Amino acid sequence: MVSYKRLTPEEVHFAGAALLDPDETTDTDLKEVNPELPLLPQSRRCSITVALLTFGGLIVVLFGIWLLGTIFWLHKPPSTEPHRPPPPASCSQIPEAWRFDCYPERGAVVTEEMCHARNCCFIQRSQAKTSGRNGVPWCFYTPDCSSYELVSITDTEMGKVGKLLRNKKTYYPKDIDALQMEVLYEEDNRLRVKITDPAEKRYEVPIDVPVVQKKASNPSYTVDFIKEPFGLIVKRTQTGTVLLNTSIAPLFYADQFLQMSTSLPSRFIYGLGEHRSNFLHDVQWKTLTMWARDVPPMELTNLYGVHPFYLSMESDGMAHGFFMLNSNAMDVALQPAPALTWRMIGGILDFYIFLGPDPSSVIAQYLDVVGKPAMPIFWALGYHLCRWGYKSSDKTWNVVKEMRNYGIPQDVQWNDIDYMDHALDFTYDTVNFSSLPDLVKDLHRHDQHYVMILDPGISSSQLPGSYWPFDEGMKRGIFINDSNGDVLIGKVWPGLTAFPDFSNPDTHEWWYQNLKRFHEKVPFDGVWIDMNEPSNFFDGSLNGCPDNELENPPYTPGILGGTLKTKTVCASARQKISTHYNIHSLYGLMEAKATESALRKITNKRPFVISRSTFPSQGKYSGHWLGDNRSQWKDLATSIPGMLTFNILGIPLIGADICGFGGSTTEELCVRWTQLGAFYPFSRNHNSIDEQDQEPTAFSPAARTAMKEAILLRYSLFPHLYTLFHHAHISGHTVATPLLFQFPNDEKTYGIDKQFLLGKSLLVTPVLEAGQDYVVGYFPKGLWYDFHTGDSLISSGEEINLQAPKDKINLHLREGSVIPTQRPNTTLWVSSGQPLHLIVSLSEDGLAKGDLFWDDGETLDTYEKDQYAYIYFTVEQNTMTSEVLHNHEEATYITVETVSFYGVKTEPENVTVNSQEAAFTYRNNQVLTVTDLGLNLSHNFTISWM
Repeated sequence: MVSYKRLTPEEVHFAGAALLDPDETTDTDLKEVNPELPLLPQSRRCSITVALLTFGGLIVVLFGIWLLGTIFWLHKPPSTEPHRPPPPASCSQIPEAWRFDCYPERGAVVTEEMCHARNCCFIQRSQAKTSGRNGVPWCFYTPDCSSYELVSITDTEMGKVGKLLRNKKTYYPKDIDALQMEVLYEEDNRLRVKITDPAEKRYEVPIDVPVVQKKASNPSYTVDFIKEPFGLIVKRTQTGTVLLNTSIAPLFYADQFLQMSTSLPSRFIYGLGEHRSNFLHDVQWKTLTMWARDVPPMELTNLYGVHPFYLSMESDGMAHGFFMLNSNAMDVALQPAPALTWRMIGGILDFYIFLGPDPSSVIAQYLDVVGKPAMPIFWALGYHLCRWGYKSSDKTWNVVKEMRNYGIPQDVQWNDIDYMDHALDFTYDTVNFSSLPDLVKDLHRHDQHYVMILDPGISSSQLPGSYWPFDEGMKRGIFINDSNGDVLIGKVWPGLTAFPDFSNPDTHEWWYQNLKRFHEKVPFDGVWIDMNEPSNFFDGSLNGCPDNELENPPYTPGILGGTLKTKTVCASARQKISTHYNIHSLYGLMEAKATESALRKITNKRPFVISRSTFPSQGKYSGHWLGDNRSQWKDLATSIPGMLTFNILGIPLIGADICGFGGSTTEELCVRWTQLGAFYPFSRNHNSIDEQDQEPTAFSPAARTAMKEAILLRYSLFPHLYTLFHHAHISGHTVATPLLFQFPNDEKTYGIDKQFLLGKSLLVTPVLEAGQDYVVGYFPKGLWYDFHTGDSLISSGEEINLQAPKDKINLHLREGSVIPTQRPNTTLWVSSGQPLHLIVSLSEDGLAKGDLFWDDGETLDTYEKDQYAYIYFTVEQNTMTSEVLHNHEEATYITVETVSFYGVKTEPENVTVNSQEAAFTYRNNQVLTVTDLGLNLSHNFTISWM
């Protein structure tokens, strides 16, 4: 539907737009009517004939004037009127929170003259920084600022298509005069909008997204349009909540500058990775920049990954999501209206809105578009040890042996670049790491696994014929070229390097051949791909970068270093599918795809890949770690929001370097971090070169024991954790879950990022500060149980003080759950063969449910091939039922040995298992435990008590 009025902030926030139904919109709806013109009274003294003739003639004249005016308007050039400052009164009436920055260039000291040259308002505030980076902007758009007008809108099989014409020249070069807007009603809970240049093909992000052939039959949204200034408004049908309103600020669409603003229904917004911040973003004039960058995590800085997706909570507990499918450098500016502005320097406007209506559904709908995460190989969920600076294979081997001697679980041993021969990929140091092949074989004999690092930079300075990866790469032409077509030379750890172009399919085959050749020497099990932003010790290249529009765009987002080339390759570099300017932030994703594909062929098992740089859809190919953190308490705390953010971004295999990477840790910090890290979906202790040892065996007996107990607890939860990853793979669920996902109607949970849920039921409350033996945790309303003891507490939705001695992490079980656990061992291979212990937390009315997914842990696509078992547990009316919903021989190897029921209010007189009496115990804290069961999971069973 079409309207003509730019909405005031109050109308946007509280009422939305009073517009026509979209299905009633035709080209004729665009004809403008001025509602303020009075109706002319008709004279009674005129005859009907004269009146009709007069009226008819007037209509003809008016129609001719209108037709000529329309033809003139459609063919007139964009306005070139001289710049005139807006009336001061209209500027001062705009509330500060709704002032949209008209001069967003970083570092500009904006003057009144500069601002008025852009026809914008100027009101200086002494306490605000210029251009509104972290304060109210001095220079901001007028209420009627316009750039495009909607001149036609028509129905299509999938929705609508509209034509936009630019009616005013903007202040960025190469404005695009005419735009095409496609509104695609893809699903009832998913809307897609594409705004493109119909005259010239522009770069679009090359990731697979669904191609929908049939329009949604019952959409949960309405789409309205405003003619001039152009605006797009999306509302939730059920509540009328405005989810998107682009009419609040002008649309810009130039060759190297695209800008679109929208109001937000609340200040509760999440996602927009990768940044070091709280889980809940601060909308008080914060700008988040996205452009993949190698830098230790710090606040308000573009980091390793780019994820232009956000989740927004609404005032009634509903949620929606927004995904901008764009990989160019961008800023996302948040302001307290609340509102958000996208500023991108290339590509197109291609975005999705996901209607949820609950947070979990929003994430599932987002992953329906970009792809659900892969099911990890079982040992990926074990405990990993790594450091940069083992310095020899013997030292590495000794660490593994010490872990075994102390009985501390470990599934995977890693090496950083010091295993390489002079930092050359696909080599190992045959002097200091001469026993590396034997170490890997020993790991395999003990059911353990080996992962090594690879960086994308390939040395270009070796003698010709001496280094196959470079020689063969040159032969195949698979490296990134500079703007002249020559191989671009940068510098990384081995010295001068070339960078593989992973957008080229030939590079994938070359990468596979390199991995295969090295695997024949060192039979590694997984690959850690680092430095893949890509990182470069030069700014651009050995020979610099040209001085052109790709290197120096009209607008540069707030990138650390100030230029696109800082610590990476030239933006003007040439790759197979586009310039690096467009696909820089896709580099890690493309390398992950090549690595995942190669490992599938080499091992014929589920690939294990951990990548530093990420982009939407990455979860299909790799996990991620939070980068080069520091051994500080602050970094311990910020790991939780980072982990939660990547779970909503579709990369659940996520964790931080336990005990910290940079700097020396302390014993207390490392104990507390190991306790928290036991609940990271990806759990790895990683350390930097020349720092003190920080593996669990390096500390005092008391600390070592506390760490061991934490890791054993993780291993005991493996059946539950593995099942959570199955649901992530199949349904797009989170593994580490924000509390607000399970309690969306409790606003107190919206800002919580010092606690989290594992799945839906296990509440983790870690100690995050030094010298503490207690911790304050928030418990949403309901019944909760201490996971270890079964002691219950009833919360009204309140904070509770919890004892937290140094050997304990607080873990609570939500009512109504069934959690499968296992007797832990030192590797998951051994643990996974142990009998199960089921823990049941009864609700107040005696109900509970849970499930278990089980397969061989490593075969590719077991769910897709029906090679798995799935068991569903329910409890009601004092009876537990185990129902095999999908059977497989893997289930025959697993038995249930014990079941503990938390919250059995009275001691039973007897317990029966499949109608046969069974042994049991009952404790005063209302815990009933049934023992010596020996129940095979491949058969249904019941347990009842009276």
